[in-house]
Amino acid sequence: MAEGSVQTGAARTTGVQSRGARLTLRGLTKHYGEFTALASTDLTIDAGEFFSIIGPSGSGKSTLLGAIAGFVAPSGGSIEVDGRDLVGIAPYLRNIGMVFQNYALFPHMSVFDNVAFPLRLRHMAPREIQERVERMLATVRLSDKIRRRPSQLSGGQQQRVALARAAVYDPRILLMDEPLGALDKNLRAEMQYEIKAFHEQIEATILYVTHDQDEAAAMSDRIAIMNHGHLVQYGKPRELYENPRNAFAASFLGDANLFEITATRGLAGSRVALTVNGDHALTAVVHADALAPERCVVCVRPEAVRIAAADAPFDDTPDDKPGCHLLNRLTGVVEDVVFAAGTVRYRVRVGTSLRLAVRQNAQRREDLYPAGAPVALVWSINDTLLIARE
Repeated sequence: MAEGSVQTGAARTTGVQSRGARLTLRGLTKHYGEFTALASTDLTIDAGEFFSIIGPSGSGKSTLLGAIAGFVAPSGGSIEVDGRDLVGIAPYLRNIGMVFQNYALFPHMSVFDNVAFPLRLRHMAPREIQERVERMLATVRLSDKIRRRPSQLSGGQQQRVALARAAVYDPRILLMDEPLGALDKNLRAEMQYEIKAFHEQIEATILYVTHDQDEAAAMSDRIAIMNHGHLVQYGKPRELYENPRNAFAASFLGDANLFEITATRGLAGSRVALTVNGDHALTAVVHADALAPERCVVCVRPEAVRIAAADAPFDDTPDDKPGCHLLNRLTGVVEDVVFAAGTVRYRVRVGTSLRLAVRQNAQRREDLYPAGAPVALVWSINDTLLIARE
């Protein structure tokens, strides 16, 4: 995937140069004996960018973050900040801030002393410490909590103290390892906005690790997906969602209906007839640079599928192109229906070998199709994606 430069944060809105640093990984690896925790990784994160890394447990996210921070010694490769290789340099000399999932606040210290701690380690003058801490606590809106201890703060307030402490010495890169993992859903959503606003003010480059795909999509300029120590794909959230590189990327970032292709037949133009999961016929559009269908699976996003009564008519033949069908249509039976926060999710069984997830926005007072109801499922052939199996 071709990657372009991304200018973000205050640099994007004010036109001034970002205070963040450009981070470049070249062939970065980490081995533990025969086990490869991080395969050779090449990645560039632009100055001031908010870049997230997602993946399942054991995918290499924390290993990558630890190597950049200096907590994990890489087995090979380089970690360059504005062209300077940091491999072998002690963590406290890298000018990289770190925010942990458990906040790692000192319970016996006040908010002021927690934030001042990294400045005192750097032997700054008391007056400068006072000014920096007060300015940073004002940035995270905790000036009135300056003498409290962590136990006297809410989870969100503790998180803001951790942010202030990580950024108080003006690091050009800020690493965040699952910083919202300990918070409840509503507070997580609130803190996403807090962190984005914080990023706009400090202008540092942020590398954010999370297992929450929605969180990453809501906050990031770009996202990288990792699996088994490999960088699977990276790009802007919409690019990843609409053009996943393979089945893992499709299923990990958002929901996906994935079908095995059992037969193919070329049609007119760029269309191809597919048989999936044994005996179900679909049509897809094949782009010039696509892989051969036998190396692919079919991907259909749940929100691309419309659900209707089994006998509902759908006119999908343009007047000027008779016989050119633009929709895929299957009939099945609703197995499950869930209404959640304005969204309706259906699971529909088609024959004996196919199940589809359908997601649509709920309409006020709209009747839902109950379990057992026969339905038709319809979606555009342009939403029938052929992506690599692996």
